Amino acid sequence: MMITQPNTNCSKCSRLYSFRLKNAEKYIDWHNAPVSSFGDTDGQLLIVGLAPGLRGANKTGRPFTGDWAGDLLYATLAKYGFTSGKYGATAEDGLKLLNCRITNAVRCVPPENKPTGEEIKTCNKFLIKELEGMRKLKVILTLGGIAHSAILSALDKRKSEYKFVHNGSYRLNKHLQLVSSYHCSRYNTNTGRLTQEMFETIFESIKTKL
Repeated sequence: MMITQPNTNCSKCSRLYSFRLKNAEKYIDWHNAPVSSFGDTDGQLLIVGLAPGLRGANKTGRPFTGDWAGDLLYATLAKYGFTSGKYGATAEDGLKLLNCRITNAVRCVPPENKPTGEEIKTCNKFLIKELEGMRKLKVILTLGGIAHSAILSALDKRKSEYKFVHNGSYRLNKHLQLVSSYHCSRYNTNTGRLTQEMFETIFESIKTKL
């Protein structure tokens, strides 16, 4: 099933659209557009982040590619057998995801990495399409509280029943489970809020669920 992605000239969120245009003037050879999902539509695992990083996915055009968060995420995915090829921090490195797909709650880079509630709501329809299109989906991993909340909105679930905690695990229905983790950002790893060992524990848990 074809999964709907934002148009490259999407202007539904005026603030994000304006920010993209400013970046396009400064960095003319960057992606500077909504970032489409990456990976296997028949995968059993969907990883959901916050939004493209300014010098990461907004530059390269692929989720979690080109910044610290991607370095940690893709190394961990490789360790647990979710990739083939070598991660080279560009969209042209030939890396493939196995049984896995990666997307973001918000598809355009937000100023200061902080999307508004309205922007998250506007982009949620694309998250709904992701979930509808992944017919073999078994586990959703949310990286951070915003991604966690966005997934619950997309699934029309009560947020009070699925509170965000690191290494949280919830059964959404008989076919689908939700796992939550602190975001693999440089800030979280530098402050010790998330260690590599903590992040790997998440994937050890996921492997037992697939």
